[in-house]
Amino acid sequence: MKKILILGAGLSSSSLIKYLLDHSKEHNWKIRVGDMSLEVAKRKVNNHENGEAVEFDVFNEQQRIEEIQNADVVISMLPARFHHLVAERCVEFGKNMVTASYVSKEVLALHDQAKEKGLMLLNEIGVDPGIDHMSAMKVINEIREKGGELLAFKSSTGGLVAPEFDNNPWNYKFTWNPRNVVVAGQSVAQYIDHGKYKYVPYNQLFKRTEKMSILDVGEFEMYPNRDSLSYRETYGLQDIPTLLRGTLRRPGYCAGWNVFVQIGATDDTYTIGHSENLTYREFINSFLPYNLEDTVEQKVCDFVGLEMESETMSRLKWLGIFEETKIGLKNATPAQILQKLLEEKWALGAEDKDIIVMQHQFDYSLNGKTKRITSSLVVRGKDQVHTAMAITVGTPVAIATKLFLTGVINQKGVIVPTMKDVYQPVLKELEEYGIVFIEKEIDLD
Repeated sequence: MKKILILGAGLSSSSLIKYLLDHSKEHNWKIRVGDMSLEVAKRKVNNHENGEAVEFDVFNEQQRIEEIQNADVVISMLPARFHHLVAERCVEFGKNMVTASYVSKEVLALHDQAKEKGLMLLNEIGVDPGIDHMSAMKVINEIREKGGELLAFKSSTGGLVAPEFDNNPWNYKFTWNPRNVVVAGQSVAQYIDHGKYKYVPYNQLFKRTEKMSILDVGEFEMYPNRDSLSYRETYGLQDIPTLLRGTLRRPGYCAGWNVFVQIGATDDTYTIGHSENLTYREFINSFLPYNLEDTVEQKVCDFVGLEMESETMSRLKWLGIFEETKIGLKNATPAQILQKLLEEKWALGAEDKDIIVMQHQFDYSLNGKTKRITSSLVVRGKDQVHTAMAITVGTPVAIATKLFLTGVINQKGVIVPTMKDVYQPVLKELEEYGIVFIEKEIDLD
């Protein structure tokens, strides 16, 4: 019997755990789920005969050692900063590992050791990163195989509320970690455009958006991700003239969010004294010039160049940032205060469902003609447990783990799923779960 250890039973693990339990009898697997909350782990295992829940503390080194030693493969769904603690022990004790997160420097440093021991440390096999890699490499390799030359590659992903449950003026609700949304983009965005390197600082990021339409779910705007340049190596596109990766939001969101960036309300580097006694109105006013003549609303408009009757001001007012409501959060950073308010206003309702939206755009030349392939994905959540985010993060992790344990995937070392023998079988099975890309090709000249 193969033993699979899953560390972390949060929302993104729901579909992962269900898939492995559903296939456990067929493949003779034992699934052990560890989480800091035993109750959460128990709920995910749901009394399955091949499942077991355990309270797990990542800081308890002895427990970490014992759990990893007793597993055949370890799936780390912990916060990204803890993956290297798991990976180091996996290599030490000769265990394989799978995770949805980006490869960290600490994990990458284990590549040679893992390869020497014949181990696989598979990373970036969630949605973004993960499904984006696999679906992009599929099309890139197809273009190469017929002799085409890639001229441009743009890729964008967004996790949003489903249109039928989109009932606030921001057209957004939290479908994943709220903190990651609040601090998103807080460094320079880098990409290449027609052979020219472009750098967008944080204070300009939400002004530099592109509009696009995706399948039957409507209009979106995309802002650049932090580092698009590294994907030239990831995808073998070192000489491509244009490469840009971005995040998708509904039109108008970025203009509203830019206000918070400009006044400093997303800063997470310092705490505000007596923050628990401040109101949200006082919090916003604390970033603005001293002026007794104008209202806080007018000062915001003057500071960032808005009209009082603009849609952006309507969005800001709807959030409640100008209300005399106590914050009630001690020693909080501006970002933490803003997050507290947004968690109240942008929470998914009990019946709400989410969607994952992804679109790739490939421009290439072939036989003297320039063509464009647009590859689009929309995945809808089923309920509050099996959300679109949980499905698209957890399902590819689970499928890859199965393919490894059944001998289909045989890669060694620290890898990401850009090799055909990895992405091809994973993408094929993902289609059974409704994760299907719609491709359209047009001539550009």
